[in-house]
Amino acid sequence: MTSRFAIAFAAILASLPALAFDHSHKAWDDLLHRHVRYVQDGNASRVDYKGFAADRAQLKAVLDDYAKVTRQEFDSWSKPQQEAFLINDYNALTIEKILMRYPGIKSIRDYGSVFGNPWKDKFFKLFGEDANLDTIEHETLRKPGVYDEPRVHVAVVCASIGCPMLRNEAFTADKLDAQLEDGMRRFLSDRTRNRYDPNTGKLEVSKIFDWYGKDFEKGNKGYTSVKATMAKYADLLADKPEDRARVRDQQADVTFLDYDWSLNDAGRG
Repeated sequence: MTSRFAIAFAAILASLPALAFDHSHKAWDDLLHRHVRYVQDGNASRVDYKGFAADRAQLKAVLDDYAKVTRQEFDSWSKPQQEAFLINDYNALTIEKILMRYPGIKSIRDYGSVFGNPWKDKFFKLFGEDANLDTIEHETLRKPGVYDEPRVHVAVVCASIGCPMLRNEAFTADKLDAQLEDGMRRFLSDRTRNRYDPNTGKLEVSKIFDWYGKDFEKGNKGYTSVKATMAKYADLLADKPEDRARVRDQQADVTFLDYDWSLNDAGRG
């Protein structure tokens, strides 16, 4: 009798629909609120990796939930829901990758470029298959004709000082466009990483716009070139009206700054 009851109960459980995925990403949002601090007038952030390490169980629960999402479930979502999921998963996994060696790590590049490469190492599951960070960023988020969102480059982060800030909130579908635009504005407002130099008459911008310049040349979301991108944010990059006009008129040549790969650790200044 007990055996029959157990079989029947198992059958009932199997027939119940799976719990719906939480598109508010509350568990990840809570961790970000707790462990990400804004600096430089809110245009950059530092991460409390020690705090994340103490909350490793909660982070693992977030990553486990993301890993449970099937391709069929993912395909049923709206594109903003898909993008928010992929960005949050990428950023949470980057934190996890740092914690694998923390505190004995000074840069994500300490993993090396061949063995243990942080972007090519398959250390998690995506839609039931072994995957790496490049799978999310380059093969999914940046896949031509899918999302075509150049601002994704201020959303997915690499745990480095030179990188755009990790937000202290999760990305969500209903706020995605506003969050991406806010990320662009904050990044281009940080004069340590993007600026117009009135002495040389040149724009000095993040290496990101060199590495991924083609994503800003396709006309997607109104971005047609790196110069045109800077023109949209001229008021953030320069102070004097004549300098802003020069940037806005795309008269300033673009140069790229060296990238600071130092770990963006709140505990290290």
